[in-house]
Amino acid sequence: MKTIGVIPARYKSTRLEGKPLVDIQGKPMIQHVYEAAQKARTLDRVIVAADDERVSQAVQRFGGAFMMTNSGHPSGTDRVAEVAAAFDAAIIVNVQGDEPLMDPGMIDECVAALQDNAEVGMSTVIKNIGEADYQNPAVVKAVRDIRGRALYFSRSLIPFPRHRTKDFEVFEHIGLYAYTRDCLIRFSQLAPTPLEIIEGLEQLRALENGIAIQTVETRCQGELVSVDTPEDLRRVREILAQRALL
Repeated sequence: MKTIGVIPARYKSTRLEGKPLVDIQGKPMIQHVYEAAQKARTLDRVIVAADDERVSQAVQRFGGAFMMTNSGHPSGTDRVAEVAAAFDAAIIVNVQGDEPLMDPGMIDECVAALQDNAEVGMSTVIKNIGEADYQNPAVVKAVRDIRGRALYFSRSLIPFPRHRTKDFEVFEHIGLYAYTRDCLIRFSQLAPTPLEIIEGLEQLRALENGIAIQTVETRCQGELVSVDTPEDLRRVREILAQRALL
């Protein structure tokens, strides 16, 4: 079963211009993500979905594979779907291009969750979080059913601990997805949905349209930082500098 990883890379980020190309320890961020994805055991191929020649040229310089995609796509998912339509792969993994600290083991966990649940069309990763992040709207929370399928995603605290028991846990949603090819293409053709618009969370479009999402709690350790702002970039540089000293 052929599986490809696609890294959507948008040059014109509103909060960090040229985000895929920002320098981190002498490499553009997109190279850090690409090299991490290549270490995943379940991926047969990794492709950058570029929207700008500056990104494709950077990928060429470090020897990576890329495909130019429509610069007018409203989301990274649409960019990934364009690549999926051009390749004969059973499973497509959307690897976020702004996660340079991504552990490749998370990719393998996500793919395995999809392969082990043939009746679902997509899978994603969650991790247990501490109370410090309960009220942080930048940390997206996920709740799941007893089969591990997503019930809802929210920027608010879910579940609300009205009766906190020993089983009370809060999970952060990690924006890593594996899709069957048919599910991804279908998803990309659906219109934005009310809850998706209210929460600003694209994955709610799947749930609102009856698409089951299998979740998997990661076993990978280490801090994850999505690079959206200059402050995030500084934090990633600090973490990698510390790792280099170990």
